[in-house]
Amino acid sequence: MATTVDEMREGLSEAQYGARMAGGTATSFGGALRKLAIDMAAHPAATLRTTADLALRQGTVAVHTMSRLMGASPEPVVATAPGDRRFADRAWRDNPFLRQLLESYLVTAQWWRDRVDESNLGTADRRRARFAVNAVLDALAPSNLPMANPAVVKEAIDTGGMSWVRGMTTMLQDAVRNGGRPQQVDASPFELGRDLAATPGRVVMRNRLIELVAFEPQTETVHEIPILCSPPWINKYYIMDLAPGRSWIEYMVKNGFTVFVISYRNPDASMSAMTMDDYMVEGVLAALDQVQRLTGAPRVNIAGLCLGGTYAVLAAAHLAARRQSDRLGWVTITNTLVDFSEPGDLGLFADAGGVQRLERAMSRKGFLDASQMATTFDWLRGNDLVWNYVVSNWFMGRKPPTFDILAWNADSTNMPATMHSQYLHACYLENRLVRPGAFSIAGTPVDLSKVRTPFFVLGAEADHITPWKGTYLTTQALGGEVHYVLTNSGHIAGVVNPPGAPKSAHWTNDSTPVDPQTWREGATQHQGSWWEEWLRWVSARSGPMVAPPKLPSGEPAPGRHVRNRTGPEFAAGVEPAAPAVRRPKAATPARPRSARGGTRRSGPKAEAPPAEAPVARQEGAFVALGEADAPREPSRN
Repeated sequence: MATTVDEMREGLSEAQYGARMAGGTATSFGGALRKLAIDMAAHPAATLRTTADLALRQGTVAVHTMSRLMGASPEPVVATAPGDRRFADRAWRDNPFLRQLLESYLVTAQWWRDRVDESNLGTADRRRARFAVNAVLDALAPSNLPMANPAVVKEAIDTGGMSWVRGMTTMLQDAVRNGGRPQQVDASPFELGRDLAATPGRVVMRNRLIELVAFEPQTETVHEIPILCSPPWINKYYIMDLAPGRSWIEYMVKNGFTVFVISYRNPDASMSAMTMDDYMVEGVLAALDQVQRLTGAPRVNIAGLCLGGTYAVLAAAHLAARRQSDRLGWVTITNTLVDFSEPGDLGLFADAGGVQRLERAMSRKGFLDASQMATTFDWLRGNDLVWNYVVSNWFMGRKPPTFDILAWNADSTNMPATMHSQYLHACYLENRLVRPGAFSIAGTPVDLSKVRTPFFVLGAEADHITPWKGTYLTTQALGGEVHYVLTNSGHIAGVVNPPGAPKSAHWTNDSTPVDPQTWREGATQHQGSWWEEWLRWVSARSGPMVAPPKLPSGEPAPGRHVRNRTGPEFAAGVEPAAPAVRRPKAATPARPRSARGGTRRSGPKAEAPPAEAPVARQEGAFVALGEADAPREPSRN
């Protein structure tokens, strides 16, 4: 049962993560419902016929209830879906009145789903209407009525009413601290640097966008070519360094690699004008420069996850266009889309109308608020992401689960308005990355067919955020060696996949035909984690074993950015520029700072900052430095 619960929790975190990746907007769900109502009104005969059928089935439910009261056992009018945990208690089957309530709900729910499936809406509107109808049906489930839910009543009896007391207390706390939504994870036991993001290391560079973390070597010799990890910018980097024994970065270090990772700053309004070019130049390329400077390595390998993988591909294309491909050894991208023609369910969140509404909202703040994104998507998956916790936390007085992936997922980040708008247009709306010359990054046109760097590409069979057939399309876009591997996990569990998991499996195939299904049919299945397949592939392409490079001193990992704090810019091993001489300016009256508020997101607690570090003020889901603590921008004269 524990494995099943863990898989469910991983699924919940992936659903929320997907909303952030596609923008977090509800797009045209309300419009799709209006179109469904108009379609039903435009076909009155069919609507009248189906409504009569609904009334007949509800009558059958009432007749069956009378039969059960008289001792009969009629077959259910409609059965619950397999695995629906809301109605697992036997009282939903054995109590005639609860059975009537349940069957009446299920009959009505099926009727509405049939109306969507049989409508004349277009494919996209039908899918949006299905999402919206399911959200309403989840809210109306009888299991959400505390006095009708047998599990809630039994818990109250068993605890002498204390479950109600605890639950109401929790509800009031969530109303104050969590924007009125139930907590989905208890992150209090987790501490950054101890339980999460715990691989020993140090910060060796900081600019206005990123920190670069270098990890301590754990072997006597290391491969000559270091690894730069490129995480997505929509969450903290430590999904790649989740927890001891569950960390991909730790696995790299323990197997003889010098490893660095980019840690993105949590954007605030001051970063609203940052672009995709800025994220490339001040992110991946700046980190690449610093890794080569510190290690002296002629080449660097890049390991990217999701959107971090997309940027790794763009970096390879940028270097190819500048004839600097020899700076890269190999590139690994995991659960990454480059061709967005098959975006899966995320395509529902990134239509033109939804993006326009999102852009208007972002323009007011300068960024896309992480808590806003979470709230939007929670209600679209209300059964799993809201009502499950309403019943458990508020009605039954139980604590939310303690789970490392959910704790990481709750520790989310904002997105700069300009950059995020460019990303949605270039990828989801226009799919320009795979059209040669249609997209430029850092001043160079992107042509993936000219990329000759060897690539290890991972897809995940159960991934609904970046469907595996979409990730496979990367094999056709790149111009060099591509080794594609498919794992049986989902989007998040596909990365947190250490050796030893009993259910882990992956598939390999030396050829890369055009059709992904043809690849799958010719692939060989292997039991075990794909990490081991990856280690064999990269070890053969990472140079000879040498003494570890001597790293400069620095603040301990995981650094400041992961704690929603910032600090002065620096690059270890680089002499700071002499301060520019500025002419004195006439004194001007101080302008008041505008306060920014928001709902604080739950997340792992951070240990006390170093004594010399400027302590940032946490405001909502982002960080603003105090006036006296704010690092000054370096002179650009």
